[in-house]
Amino acid sequence: MKYLVMIYNDDSLIEALPEGEFGTMMRGCLAHADALHDAGVLLDSQMLAPPAQATTLRTRNGRTTFMDGPFAEAKEYLGGFNLIEAADMDEAVRIAESFPWSRTGRLEVRPVVDLDHVRREFAS
Repeated sequence: MKYLVMIYNDDSLIEALPEGEFGTMMRGCLAHADALHDAGVLLDSQMLAPPAQATTLRTRNGRTTFMDGPFAEAKEYLGGFNLIEAADMDEAVRIAESFPWSRTGRLEVRPVVDLDHVRREFAS
């Protein structure tokens, strides 16, 4: 089953790391990700640009509005994700724990819904 591991960053915790520690964490994380990818566990992995570079859109009553930058001031923000393959939630959480980013934010592990199943359910 596929699981999405969402990585939420807290810049204040990242900035509080000793000098060079973030680079060490990133190098280790990339090497670990490569090993998981080679083992067929890590299906995709991406970093996101900072929230200040985002545009948010919302449609209400037929009218769409756009907002540049972060929609809400939040201490933590979505900074990236890993799409993994795991037997169950317990294994997915163990894989998520093997990445260092819970030290500088939090990780959310969520099952991915099989979209083909949804398509069949709502087919007309």
